Amino acid sequence: MAVGADWQQADRTPLIYDRSHPGRRGVRLPAPDVPALDEAALLGPALARTAPLGLPEVAENDVVRHYTALSQMNYGVDTGFYPLGSCTMKYNPKVNEWVAALPGFQRVHPLQPEDTVPGLLEFLASMESILGEISGMDAVTLQPAAGAQGEFTGVLLMRALIRARGEERHTLIIPDSAHGTNPATAAMAGYRVAVVPSNVRGGVDLAALRGLVNGDTAGLMLTNPNTLGLFEDEILEIADVVHSAGGLLYYDGANANAILGEVRPGDMGFDVVHLNLHKTFSTPHGGGGPGSGPVGVKAVLEPFLPGPRLHRAPSGALSWDDDRPQSIGKVRSYYGNVGIVLRALAYILSHGPDGLREVAHTAVLNANYLRARLAERYPTRYDRSVMHEFVLTLAGQKERGASALDVAKRLIDYGVYPPTVYFPLVVKEALMVEPTETESKETLDRFADALAAIDQEIDATPDALKTAPHHTPVGRLDEAEAARRPNIRWSAGGGRPEPTGP
Repeated sequence: MAVGADWQQADRTPLIYDRSHPGRRGVRLPAPDVPALDEAALLGPALARTAPLGLPEVAENDVVRHYTALSQMNYGVDTGFYPLGSCTMKYNPKVNEWVAALPGFQRVHPLQPEDTVPGLLEFLASMESILGEISGMDAVTLQPAAGAQGEFTGVLLMRALIRARGEERHTLIIPDSAHGTNPATAAMAGYRVAVVPSNVRGGVDLAALRGLVNGDTAGLMLTNPNTLGLFEDEILEIADVVHSAGGLLYYDGANANAILGEVRPGDMGFDVVHLNLHKTFSTPHGGGGPGSGPVGVKAVLEPFLPGPRLHRAPSGALSWDDDRPQSIGKVRSYYGNVGIVLRALAYILSHGPDGLREVAHTAVLNANYLRARLAERYPTRYDRSVMHEFVLTLAGQKERGASALDVAKRLIDYGVYPPTVYFPLVVKEALMVEPTETESKETLDRFADALAAIDQEIDATPDALKTAPHHTPVGRLDEAEAARRPNIRWSAGGGRPEPTGP
């Protein structure tokens, strides 16, 4: 093989089967000192293996290069800009990882006696208190394992209070721009969903809300700022409408990054709140976990929180109290996802009140700066200042032959993870952008320049968008087919994905 680019590319192939040669090995194990098992006798002839496994025969450096190459194919906040609107993919400071890895935290076991982990219990109690202060709530549970589970927990708490009052209410109101988990949570909890439309400014239509609220209303699920990145400036009136009918107000904490230190959900009138620690306090995110979605409540809902709850004795010692007859029951094993909660506490304490306020200010500044830079080519539906994120409408680009999906796919070729597409549904050809506070002006400018260049390509080289991405291990896929019939098995001669496009 010639030495050069072709050789380098071949040496980086991530498919370990392609490196296999008979007799090659990376480790030599000692001969077993126990008698060999008769697999056929133990398993039966139908299950016993009659041929070798067919595992690749490779040296140790081949294994290392295989997994290193796979890791280099990944994209994340440690490798580049991740403007995924609504998901808040902010950088995870490494000091948080150091704290979570301290032996006193990392090496404890959830079944240890309480008196052997007083420091851990103090940490959990501190986090409950801090999150209560940040959110304006009277009590907090750290149990829920993710934002969606926090949401479900919060709605179950609302239902428990309503039933404790001797009532049965069957409807939850949800805005038309809401996160998809909101109607899903309502349905899982047994509620009907009533949709309140947005007004001309992108907020909850107050008149429509008044028409929906009645004696069957359990509550309203809302995030503020909303999924359009707009602050609900009529929130006090909204809360009054819901409370006057005996309903409760639920705060989806997905967008709390925009309001840290400035305003608290509890002061807006919310009765229940869940917080996404990955979105607001920089813990890891993605891949179905790890996650943590603490839930805060006003005092009237405290008796229904999941048990056990931390109890402080007159001596000051903390222990778990499971004598909670009104509790909705446990929603997760043990203490919750302690490692993630630890990372969030490290983030909060390293910033302090002033630092958290600066987080919100910078997130809002970055979003408005980027929105202004893109406005000439990519307008927003609502001509208002935004909070931490904004939603572009690519209806004009669609008319010129490029969809929001085409633009998003082409961004990959510019080294940027695409923003959220086609959400919220109230915006045509939506591209939802959230820069977060952790990105520099230079990064934001590169992103804006990339989108400007792509807009020019729509007219000059439209095929570049239609066939993008071009520089990834796998090119443009039929996404519906890939979701319905995923091909995730390697097979000799047919398992190597071939790049497509120019």
